[in-house]
Amino acid sequence: MPIIKIMPHSEYCPQGAEVSAPAGTSICEALLDNGINIEHACDMSCACTTCHVVVREGMNSLNDPEETEEDLLLEPNSRLSCQAILAQANLVVEIPKYSINHAKENH
Repeated sequence: MPIIKIMPHSEYCPQGAEVSAPAGTSICEALLDNGINIEHACDMSCACTTCHVVVREGMNSLNDPEETEEDLLLEPNSRLSCQAILAQANLVVEIPKYSINHAKENH
């Protein structure tokens, strides 16, 4: 099982974390299954960017993003964690400090 190293994030995992998940699992599902409650406002349907992560290591092992996801990506090494599917390689991901979640922010 691949290991995902999550860099420290003040809200979701202040000390950082390492989790494992079976290949074929999305990064978002892996984090949620391991108690890291990353936002996912669209319920993992690739309609928002709240589950955005920056992949610091292991990007090439993930599935290729589809055009819908590519249109929502914020920087070259980023992925929507709900769409990034684990293979066998380990990853290092960073959850950005800020996300735009209009529902959470009462917009």
